[in-house]
Amino acid sequence: MEFEFDILTNPSSKQIEQIIKLYKIAGWWDSSNDDPKLVKNIVAGSHFFVAALKDKNIIGMGRAISDRVSDAYIQDVTVEKSYREQGIGTSIIKFLIENLRSDGLKWIGLIAERNSYRFYERFGFKIMENATPMINLIKGE
Repeated sequence: MEFEFDILTNPSSKQIEQIIKLYKIAGWWDSSNDDPKLVKNIVAGSHFFVAALKDKNIIGMGRAISDRVSDAYIQDVTVEKSYREQGIGTSIIKFLIENLRSDGLKWIGLIAERNSYRFYERFGFKIMENATPMINLIKGE
């Protein structure tokens, strides 16, 4: 499949709509997250926010957050359902890892949701023994 990567820094309105759609398809967002400013801030605050493009449309995405010195975390990797199983997710992960390594980062973590850890193992990720992912959902007042 022919697609290209774009590292987004200032997404267009159309790209923001496509990113919101991908977050919803993945089940991470609902209608309450339809905020273009939120997407702009997510993109701007990421070490990298990469979009997989086909015919200038975003069909997949992934991002890394980091301190830009020692470590990073990969998150929000997803591909539009009709384009899955075509190597796009694999290419996104490889792209993120290569670019993080070239920036001098040595430690990359992630949380493998929905038993997806086997997908990440082929890139050298290992289950962290004696570690449990945790979250604190901060609720607005």
